[in-house]
Amino acid sequence: MKTAIVHDWLVSYGGAELVLEEIYRLFPSPIYTLLYDSSKFSESFLGSAEIYTSFIQKLPFSKKFYRYYLPLFPLAVEQFDLSEYDLIISSSHAVAKGILRHSRQVHICYCHTPMRYAWDLYHQYMLHLGMGKLLARVFLHYIRLWDYVSTQRVDHFIANSLFVANRIKKLYGREAEVIYPPVDTEFFFEPKRCASEDYYITVSRLVPYKKVEIIISAFSSLKDRKLIVVGDGPDYKRLKELAGKNVEFLGHVGKEQLKVYLSKAKAFVYMAEEDFGIAMVEAQACGVPVIAYGKGGASEVVIDGKTGILFWDQSKDALVQAINKFEKLADKFSSEDIQKNAERFSRSTFRTKFKAFVEKVF
Repeated sequence: MKTAIVHDWLVSYGGAELVLEEIYRLFPSPIYTLLYDSSKFSESFLGSAEIYTSFIQKLPFSKKFYRYYLPLFPLAVEQFDLSEYDLIISSSHAVAKGILRHSRQVHICYCHTPMRYAWDLYHQYMLHLGMGKLLARVFLHYIRLWDYVSTQRVDHFIANSLFVANRIKKLYGREAEVIYPPVDTEFFFEPKRCASEDYYITVSRLVPYKKVEIIISAFSSLKDRKLIVVGDGPDYKRLKELAGKNVEFLGHVGKEQLKVYLSKAKAFVYMAEEDFGIAMVEAQACGVPVIAYGKGGASEVVIDGKTGILFWDQSKDALVQAINKFEKLADKFSSEDIQKNAERFSRSTFRTKFKAFVEKVF
């Protein structure tokens, strides 16, 4: 069996790349991607992979401003010639699933999410556009058509959560097997968890849809509670200006540091409607309860009342109420129960399920 792997782009190391890394461990194969920044993967297992890029790689400033080339992505991914392979595995949240293949090949797509900016977040993206709004509307109309057509090139879908599987069904009319992403629960496991410092923590990329602003607003009103914000992004400066004195920003921190901060927190707080939520699992692997907006992946990752508190309104008042509820019940949460729940999402579990699925369909 000759296998190829297709991934949207390799310019940063995040959740999608963690999945790709585990797929590559199972099926070490050539990786085809729109563009690749090798400096970001020098310490990754992917650093030794055989990687092929598209013409996007050679365009000016593509590694930094690659999103401006979005109109060219469908064309770029269709230029890869994978006709010599028997099995194609795509890791896709954008265009990787649109790879062209012939009738004798099997294509399995691990779908992180249907393209957010073309579907669910379309109107939210439009709010932030100025003069280019009309052009963006025309282009995203074309993208939606291409995105739907490209799903017919996939033989089998795998979704990273029930939430995403339902979206795949609604948007594409396709069924999807659910295999949760791999989380390094072994690394984050903290055998002697102790909330020795009186603070809450959130870990997130600082972009609008993550709703970190609501978390900051809630804690700015709860002046006797401390919040630590871990993460960076375009909203960093604006959010810092909004925050009260009890909110501390750490920016990006390394994995070792993150584990230390997580393990000493009273609880992990999250407001976004996530497709899955790797950060919430990492917190639970440390034995830390999670207070999260309950729609999306959080409802699958957090067991309400046992490993955390879920709330159902994406608002400051709802979060404040959830924090107050947590503090009344804090002594009832067991670190052992929380860590046991996190083990459902371990890397070994992912490998076992993914390998079994491929063997079943190929």
